[in-house]
Amino acid sequence: MTKYTYPLPLRWADADTYGHVNNSLFLTYLEEARTRMFSDLLPADEADRRQYAFVVSQSTVDYRAPLVYREEPVDVDVWVVSCRGARLELGYAIRDADRTYAEATTKMAAYNLDTGRPRRISETEIEFFARYTQA
Repeated sequence: MTKYTYPLPLRWADADTYGHVNNSLFLTYLEEARTRMFSDLLPADEADRRQYAFVVSQSTVDYRAPLVYREEPVDVDVWVVSCRGARLELGYAIRDADRTYAEATTKMAAYNLDTGRPRRISETEIEFFARYTQA
């Protein structure tokens, strides 16, 4: 399986009074990595992007260790757990070489923002996601 890895820079404002990254920001980290992963897939035209959107229907985060603010980026790995019909499930790990700080999943729906309705995942999207599907 190939994972998409985004080296996410931490921001000083992400830290709480204890110097730890606030746990609510982990969802933002997942979103940022997912958005960058999808950037090669999404159409360049705004109107087309609205027709080929994905929306999150569920997120689960398992916090494994505190992430202390630092200058070095943290890696966010993203991979496809399943992709069929209108449903996409992604897995994540927020980690560095020494430790995993969180593992997560998001369930998503392929969605047409113009009609306000789910849509089937296209063949082009299936081919893109196949690169990141676990065996």
